[in-house]
Amino acid sequence: MSDPLAAGVPSDPLLELRRFRCRYPGAAAPVLDGVDFAVRSGEMVAVMGASGAGKSTLLKCLTGVVPSFVRAEIAGERVAFGRDLGTVEPGALAGRVGIVFQDFEAQLFSTNCALEVGFAPQQLGLPREVIAARSHDALARVGLAGFAARDPATLSGGEKQRLAIAGILALEPQVVLLDEPTTDIDPDGKRAVLDLLRALRAAGVAIVLVEHEIRAAEAADRLVLLRDGRIAAQGDAAALLGDVALLDACGVRPRDLDVVRHQLALSERLATLDDAERILRAHGLVPAPEAPARADAPAPAGRGGPILAVENVRFSYESGRVALDDVSLAIEEGEYVALIGQNGSGKTTLAKHLNGLLAPTSGAVYLAGRDLRRLGLGDVAREVGFVFQDPDHQLFCASVEEEVAYGPRHLGLPADEVEARVARALGVCGLEGRRGTDPFVLRKGERQRLAVAAVLATEPRVLILDEPTTGLDYHEQRAILGLLRELHDAGRTIVVITHAPWVVAGHATRAILMSRGRVLVDGGVHQLFRATAALERASFVLPDATLLGLRFGATVRSPEDLAACVQRGGVS
Repeated sequence: MSDPLAAGVPSDPLLELRRFRCRYPGAAAPVLDGVDFAVRSGEMVAVMGASGAGKSTLLKCLTGVVPSFVRAEIAGERVAFGRDLGTVEPGALAGRVGIVFQDFEAQLFSTNCALEVGFAPQQLGLPREVIAARSHDALARVGLAGFAARDPATLSGGEKQRLAIAGILALEPQVVLLDEPTTDIDPDGKRAVLDLLRALRAAGVAIVLVEHEIRAAEAADRLVLLRDGRIAAQGDAAALLGDVALLDACGVRPRDLDVVRHQLALSERLATLDDAERILRAHGLVPAPEAPARADAPAPAGRGGPILAVENVRFSYESGRVALDDVSLAIEEGEYVALIGQNGSGKTTLAKHLNGLLAPTSGAVYLAGRDLRRLGLGDVAREVGFVFQDPDHQLFCASVEEEVAYGPRHLGLPADEVEARVARALGVCGLEGRRGTDPFVLRKGERQRLAVAAVLATEPRVLILDEPTTGLDYHEQRAILGLLRELHDAGRTIVVITHAPWVVAGHATRAILMSRGRVLVDGGVHQLFRATAALERASFVLPDATLLGLRFGATVRSPEDLAACVQRGGVS
């Protein structure tokens, strides 16, 4: 098979954009405007910025997906392996360039993991034994050894994301492009993926990593910050990541320790926890242990008992895999609960029991004292709302207004009440001016808020959200968390499934830590902070601000909390 790129002049950089501009049809402004970007062999480049800044488009333009498959007007130069990319078909990059898209589930279609990972090498015409060896190796490298026969549909979100990465690794490409590859992966899995990327870089593979999370960017050789389609800054990753104001302007959440340094006006960079402790002590900035904190206060009493109760629940999937193993707990009305744990620990399975989407193999789930098995799904939906991890899985109407009205209408409410609920839900979620908009032209953060609005319109007593901050930039994350705080303050019971330790520490009042279908810790968030053995067993790492506070005997929930603790001599 001839290689249309083989005739090109050997090149480094491998992929390059020069004075590049890209505008989608009907868009008021270009999504990329005057961008110069390149990636070289053995280099890892992190690309960060707010949603809509042009990060995903950048990757698609580097591969020719835009404009070959996604229509757009482009200008400037695109060079791949020494050739003008406009002169070759996008398929010419197959085997040389691998990409994991933001919507990684759209890349999965086979009936088992081995077939999934072997599909791309098969299209290159490789021998069967080579394909089998590559598939086996790729699955092992992403932590899915032994998963060859598993149906991808039965995997957790994080396991699916790792499977998509394995499918690219099996190509053994020279360049790997990844669009937020760790959004659905637990903290332990994220570290493993970053270790894998370091190994690829050491082997000479070029990597472009689009991310919202600082941890991933810290491993990069170079950081590119995009803002409104232009490069706002680029250079040494460590230097740029310490600029709190710049990151905030670009929609990126800064490191906890950099926020602490900024809040306390320190000149020294707090590179590690050891550095931070030493520098704070040297400056006499020692936070005093605080009084019992509000996060450990007793949960508000429910009206007539818990709003939700799980009693000795066991659940097995058809494959025989036990997802929940004798789980018992009660959630009082008005609590803000974080469900946490590794991929496959049972979090989402438990949540789906709380609203009747799944029924226990044994045991029982009660809603306000009533066995869910004796209630219809409509009855449960009136009181327990569920927002899926991917909002696109529950959006299907032609307009924002119709989407939000769908639930109340199917509850049989009169037209005037439906309109009142739609208006309230859109107002709470900041979508009042988008009534006639097609949901699928909204940005991810707006679609997330629309999914919440659609559930809120049914006015449930409990709101369950599966990874509500996934794939959002820092400003969008703060917006959705602010909305949940307002709903909680208004008396709503909130249950959030999350892998983000800072979300748990800064927002929840209670944490339920799961591992292998069992509950390891169930209590106030501050109890979680001190459950060292359980945290280690579940590979759940607390935020740096919290860990730094614990070194001084102070239990804090955020960098701002720590700074205030230092300034006041304790947390109120």
